[in-house]
Amino acid sequence: MSGSPVASRRLLMLGPDTGWHAERLREAACRHGHRLEIAPWESIAARVGDDQPPVSLLSDRQQLSDFDAILTRTMPAGSMEQITFRLAALHAIADRVTPHRTAIVNPPRALEWSIDKFACLARLAGAGLPTPSTRVVQSRREAMQAFEELGGDCVVKPIFGGEGRGVMRIRDAQLAWTSFSTLEQLGAVLQIQSFISPGGRDTRLLVIGEQVFGMRRHNENCFRSNVSAGARCQRIEVDGCLKATAKRITQLFGLVFASVDLIDNDHGPPLFLEVNAIPGWKGAQSVIDESIAEHVITALVAESERVTT
Repeated sequence: MSGSPVASRRLLMLGPDTGWHAERLREAACRHGHRLEIAPWESIAARVGDDQPPVSLLSDRQQLSDFDAILTRTMPAGSMEQITFRLAALHAIADRVTPHRTAIVNPPRALEWSIDKFACLARLAGAGLPTPSTRVVQSRREAMQAFEELGGDCVVKPIFGGEGRGVMRIRDAQLAWTSFSTLEQLGAVLQIQSFISPGGRDTRLLVIGEQVFGMRRHNENCFRSNVSAGARCQRIEVDGCLKATAKRITQLFGLVFASVDLIDNDHGPPLFLEVNAIPGWKGAQSVIDESIAEHVITALVAESERVTT
């Protein structure tokens, strides 16, 4: 983390103000002489009219544009109105040119493309990257057709979600019918993906600005390779080709800090599964000597410098 000292920056993290990630970021910001404030997503407010441009602010009346950079972390569940408003408030900053511009890591458009698993997969496939065969439907009838079309061994996952929550592997037609019926009654969109053997093994590329870290994840007891599902991590060296691909993907999405996941494939090359715009890094930090939080703070400061030049 060498280089010339930079002026102290006022940074904001939107997300939980307690927990392992928040503490690591606070410590890293303090070590580098920056001020990190944390505010919950629910505190976002706005002001429109009064013969002035629209303003996005926090409930304590601080303007979001007063910060040099904003880091977006985990957004809590909410209604469609709440989530749409939170992102719209960030769009108001990201899309506006002012004398003092605020960097957002990651910007709202990038969050929208990444959080929506269908939009994410479609963007990857559209860029010519190999992805698992997938069907996205809204009814039990079409879901059963997709289940049969994909060979009767499928992974069903919610459009929104993370850490493997709500992800099921279904190999039985009766269980598929019951599961799809329940999801249809809940008004869910069903993303049905061909199961790719062996399952439980993938490569995660953690991109932080210009840095790319690589981890292999292996879960002997479950097809899910999430650390929260019991997977073990091992650091790997990332070759130049894979590093370039990871950076091409994050540039395609407009991301500064993200993870790119590739699942192992017994019948061909690894397949690109998803891009996470709000990655956790506790598992990665357990196998990486460098402070990931410091790299995140450095990337925030670099983005604040970029948008003001």
